[in-house]
Amino acid sequence: MKFGIFEGLQLIGALGFFIYGMKVMSEGIQKVAGSKMRQILSAMTSNRIKGVITGFTLTGLVQSSSATTVMVVSFVNAGLLSLTESIGVIMGANIGTTITAWLISIVGFKVKIASIALPIIALGFPLLFVSKSKVKAWGEVLIGFALLFIGLNELKGSVPDLKSNPEILEFLASYTDMGMISLLLFIGIGTLLTITVQSSSAAMALTLVMANQGWIPFELAAAMVLGENIGTTITANLAAMIGNIHAKRAARAHFIFNIFGVVWMILVFGLFITGIDNYMQSTRGVSPLDPEQYASIPIALSFFHTSFNIINTLLLVGFVNFIAKIVIKMVPSKGDDEEYHLEHIGLNMIKTPDISILEARKEIAKFGMLTSKMSGIVRELIEKKKIGKINKLVERVKNYEEITDRIEVEIATFLSKVSEGNISEESSFKIRGLLSINNDMERIGDIFYQLSLAISRKQEDKLWFTDGQMAGLYEMFTLVDEALAIMNKNLESDYSKVTIDESLAKEREINAKRNDLRRKHLGKIEKGEYDIKSGLIYSDIFNLLERVGDHVINVTEGIVGEV
Repeated sequence: MKFGIFEGLQLIGALGFFIYGMKVMSEGIQKVAGSKMRQILSAMTSNRIKGVITGFTLTGLVQSSSATTVMVVSFVNAGLLSLTESIGVIMGANIGTTITAWLISIVGFKVKIASIALPIIALGFPLLFVSKSKVKAWGEVLIGFALLFIGLNELKGSVPDLKSNPEILEFLASYTDMGMISLLLFIGIGTLLTITVQSSSAAMALTLVMANQGWIPFELAAAMVLGENIGTTITANLAAMIGNIHAKRAARAHFIFNIFGVVWMILVFGLFITGIDNYMQSTRGVSPLDPEQYASIPIALSFFHTSFNIINTLLLVGFVNFIAKIVIKMVPSKGDDEEYHLEHIGLNMIKTPDISILEARKEIAKFGMLTSKMSGIVRELIEKKKIGKINKLVERVKNYEEITDRIEVEIATFLSKVSEGNISEESSFKIRGLLSINNDMERIGDIFYQLSLAISRKQEDKLWFTDGQMAGLYEMFTLVDEALAIMNKNLESDYSKVTIDESLAKEREINAKRNDLRRKHLGKIEKGEYDIKSGLIYSDIFNLLERVGDHVINVTEGIVGEV
């Protein structure tokens, strides 16, 4: 069998089949679970042991530690998990991903699932056309499962064997007896393989296939497994480079955990391999180190993979808080600058609508705090008389207003993408409410910018407010700030528990104050007690503040579903 460009493309295609099947199955399982996964995670990460169990369970279900890590980051972003809780789940995910190896070793090589893959697709395909989203998701699970094993079957046929490719044997032979250098070399090969295929499970499947065909000996296959543990953290860190601070910290924690494991395993590698060989001989009567018994390598490799990750977790599970402190120092907060950027959404990750909506809510809550800061700056503007300080404050408000514009667009774009998927009517209703709230937030930012321009225009024209006007504006600002505080409290709360009564009462106070100021203002104008130009700016300001109040009450209406 000649192994040329065409055969290489066949191998890549088979690997793509395997990865695509895993992706379809993983996404389908996440859709089936939906909010239940969130409930499970919230309930089962109260301590590090429960977190490890949760990570193991989730990864065992979705057959991808990468998918679990992605979900963990999503939950951290949504405020459902702390960094320390997420580290425990990631540790469990490392153990859970070993199930893939056992599944392939025991089922994939013994039972010809590929032969019944088409009937499985036949069962799942009609489910894709059912209107009920959960039934459709089960169809995706079945089809993904079948595609995964069709891909595995094609991998077995595409990977060249020793008999057909003796030159590969010669190439490997020249690097197998170099001691520590050979070990490090194949760790590097495993790392590069995982980075290339972007999946440790797919890299593990490829390693198992090669080992099953006798292409590589047990020791080097085990070294590749260690490399795959490093590779999966590198891909996570590369993905986190465009992500937020939480994604970066979770990725760094994963990296530290796996690198530590590989380092100690290198130190005891020979003893560990001997121990597994002894175990296989005593329990199964075969030796994975015997070149004539290479069929036993997949089981031995699965045992190596599982025992390595379990021991590594046991060694580090007591140091979760310490790891968290390290990654916080590695990825420090950017201070105020962090307040001005999307923090909870923005990663291109697999998410269920339920997770995405939680992330958007968290981002919008941060958006609300931004509008409160704008109110404080505009209020400060009223007191300033020096043009230099006024211009600086106006520039700050302008900067905030540009930020609100950008955030509004990015949140709306994110929610629009979520709504393009297969979502329930309930999720669609929630998204409409969030889009309405998002729009009102941006309008609040616009109005505060208009207020800053009006106040600066007064100062430039050397127009001054009377003590009565200043007192009236301070009262109006106080009411608006109280309304914003109620709004922010509601945005941080569970939407289902928010009521509109407190917000409505404050809105009525704002309207009443605006009416009172208008009545007094018109009376002063008639009596000639006000400068006309300053009076016009004064009325613009309290009317704009009342409009802020209108949008604030709109936000709470969006929270309680009155949109």
